[in-house]
Amino acid sequence: MKPRTYRDSGVDIERGDRFARFIGSIDSPAVATTLGGFAGGVALDVSGYQEPILLSTTDGVGTKLLLAANLGIWDSVGVDLVAMCVNDLLVCGAEPLLFLDYIACGAIDESILHPLMQGIVRGCEIAGCTLAGGETAEMPDMYGPRDVDLAGFAAGVVERSRQLPQRDRIQRGDVILGVASSGLHSNGFSLARKVLPRSLWNEALTPTRIYAREMRLLRTQDAVLAAAHITGGGLDTNIARIMPDGTAVSLDWDWPLPAIFDKLAQHGALQPAEMRRVFNMGIGLALVVSADSVEQVCAFAAAHAIGLMRIGSVTDG
Repeated sequence: MKPRTYRDSGVDIERGDRFARFIGSIDSPAVATTLGGFAGGVALDVSGYQEPILLSTTDGVGTKLLLAANLGIWDSVGVDLVAMCVNDLLVCGAEPLLFLDYIACGAIDESILHPLMQGIVRGCEIAGCTLAGGETAEMPDMYGPRDVDLAGFAAGVVERSRQLPQRDRIQRGDVILGVASSGLHSNGFSLARKVLPRSLWNEALTPTRIYAREMRLLRTQDAVLAAAHITGGGLDTNIARIMPDGTAVSLDWDWPLPAIFDKLAQHGALQPAEMRRVFNMGIGLALVVSADSVEQVCAFAAAHAIGLMRIGSVTDG
């Protein structure tokens, strides 16, 4: 029988409107009061900037969503979605201002979307940015009834002279410092979910760490010359993105690993080279610091309860 209404074809406008009202009802300073309009935004105070630069990022969560779906745990991937976007802003020295989400699904399922949205709001709270808007697309012919895909978008502002990386200041002998990850974060799951037993899926679902507090403090240190968010491709690939031509990075690979990485290597019989090529190996944020100021930066970090690990150095390329 041919559908006679939009609901018959699989799209429930009323349920979508109810979900939008739910988002607006979340009691959090990270939720904009203007949700529901055709565009969302935040007040932009540039009084403290001489040359403000607006930066933007976009990312997703990838196949980590399949673990969330199998376990029925959705709030953690909401945090992941924010983290993957705002961490990219933070390592550029920017202050995250706003976040937008795009949720594609086969049906508006409140048991999925409510905790997912609560996780997104929680991520915005940690990042100190505002959920300014978003889109929920119900597409029953594109997705199954419990299928969900996510994309996130973030914007932030940075003073031009303080934007990272400062490649012209990086030189041989500078030190690479690392800040620990919370686990696998949101990369490598096309491999990880196929080798990890179900008993470890909850551990693998630990949300990506958001480095807002750490970067707000560390970027005040002039000796911090660059920062890298360690995502797909591991440490070597992501640190290479911030290095000037003619330089390379030598990593020690001797820092303590979170247990999930040893378990992943054992269950998958994965070689160290493959592990390092795919995963963050316990380091979610890497910093390039001037060699003559590394002790000062480490002391500053320790005084502010930021754990730093010396993980390598800059060499000639």
